[in-house]
Amino acid sequence: MSTPRRIEDLATQALERLRPKAKSLIVTVYGDAIYPHGGSVWLGSLIKLLEPFALNERIVRTCVFRLAKEHWLAASQIGRRSFYALTESGRHQIDAVNQRLYSAAPRSWDKLWTMVFTGLTALDIEEREILRRELGWQGFGPLGAGVMLHPDPDETALRQTLLDAGVGQKALVMRGAAPAWVSPEVLREVIRGSWQVDRLAADYDDFLETFRPLWRAFEASKSLDPAQCFLARILLVHGYRRVLLRDPVLPDELLPADWPGAAARALCRNLYRLIQAPAERYLMSAAETAEGPLPVAAPFYAERFGGL
Repeated sequence: MSTPRRIEDLATQALERLRPKAKSLIVTVYGDAIYPHGGSVWLGSLIKLLEPFALNERIVRTCVFRLAKEHWLAASQIGRRSFYALTESGRHQIDAVNQRLYSAAPRSWDKLWTMVFTGLTALDIEEREILRRELGWQGFGPLGAGVMLHPDPDETALRQTLLDAGVGQKALVMRGAAPAWVSPEVLREVIRGSWQVDRLAADYDDFLETFRPLWRAFEASKSLDPAQCFLARILLVHGYRRVLLRDPVLPDELLPADWPGAAARALCRNLYRLIQAPAERYLMSAAETAEGPLPVAAPFYAERFGGL
């Protein structure tokens, strides 16, 4: 049987291995925990939630201020209390990420590739850079100068990304299949060059090495501490998200037989399902909104990973 101390030690080790950047970790907390409960929280609650991650009050205040300046969060004041809510743009970005992060299973591939041309003269330098970054978060890889490639992107998320980047009427998107006579080796070279699959595989292996011990410890524990579950859940999602956002989630036929992404996804799903309920209890007890306690989670929360 695992002890709470054992779990605490493993969570500390995971935090030390991940070394998450403060602003990115706050994005994870909003996307995973706060968004299903309305997307708004009192700053004091957010500071309390982030204390176990070694983020002090000054760092949290600085980061949420920057996220507000980037129009990812919107600030409001009631008396002496500050509240930060997701903007419409922030919600769109979270929706795009969460659809990939918590999906039930990869879709079957129709053999079609999607190309987005970012080097067109209609786009200025800043627009091209924003578009490349946003597409990269959706798993697009660079095929060449000014061309981003994906075997099976989410079309709704892609269109919303183009709109949010302000290039909806400027970007050229094309979709098509490679002829049957194209060499498989050519496709493998494209995949290696566009998505750095060797590095992705190493990062998935590191994720497995970091979180398998936590999975075993929580599974062996007779009682789950809500605060520890919340800490582990955020670290789990942050660690998985960090790799997944660089992974186009290529179809099985384009991947090596021993691809570790499948094992990483199964581990993330199984550990999340195990600890999410106690983590939710901790979140509900620790966080406040302008109206009082957090509202209950929206129905889409229960649909994560095919059903919690």
